[in-house]
Amino acid sequence: MTVRRMQRSTPPTTGTDRTSFADAVYAVVASTRPGEVLTYGEVALEAGSPGAARAVGRVLATGDGQLPWWRIVTADGRLAPGKEARQAALLGAEGVMCDRGRVLSAHRKRLGER
Repeated sequence: MTVRRMQRSTPPTTGTDRTSFADAVYAVVASTRPGEVLTYGEVALEAGSPGAARAVGRVLATGDGQLPWWRIVTADGRLAPGKEARQAALLGAEGVMCDRGRVLSAHRKRLGER
């Protein structure tokens, strides 16, 4: 994975007052299949907002928990801070190997692969 530092961000959203960005993030994350792993930056790019990786994290953190949030990791494969054990267990159940808070292997989704 390539690490890219982005400065652009989108305001956080909560509850049913979601922005079109949040709706786009929900659509991308909801479309992931078991065993697929995307980075926050890839979700932002697919949602039409390249550079909004941190905003993707905020959308997922303030969401209703219905999305497969565990399939989203940092650019270097790190799991969600404070949720590493739970995320690793959920990914492991889908065949994705994790160790020491990082994804070791994953079936990566590419743009246009849907």
